[in-house]
Amino acid sequence: MRSRTLIIGWTLDGQDRAALLQRFVPVYPDVIAHHVTLQFNAPPNAPLPQAHRGEIIGHLDDGRGLQALVLSIAGSSHRPTGGTYHITWSLDRRAGRKPADSNQAIAERGWVAVAPIPVRLVPARL
Repeated sequence: MRSRTLIIGWTLDGQDRAALLQRFVPVYPDVIAHHVTLQFNAPPNAPLPQAHRGEIIGHLDDGRGLQALVLSIAGSSHRPTGGTYHITWSLDRRAGRKPADSNQAIAERGWVAVAPIPVRLVPARL
């Protein structure tokens, strides 16, 4: 039996997600707009994060099939395990894009700042 990869992080509050989908219209056909990763491949007993709020502080469209929103949580956009807090917003799976591509795209291309937008986050195991 194959074990499932455990992600610890947050899901985006449903009302905030709906409002953000209006504000940041998905560019690519596969809309994700679901969660923020704190730790990928977390142990099953890893504690859930404490934060319940964040701020959208930027966005990225790499022009090659990937769109993401950048967040600040507890005053930082840097994940303790490396990378940048983000929500993979939309992508084009037919072009070979995967949600896991977001961190690399952010690192390589940077992101465009926006006036901070508060969002509610729900701690979760994904």
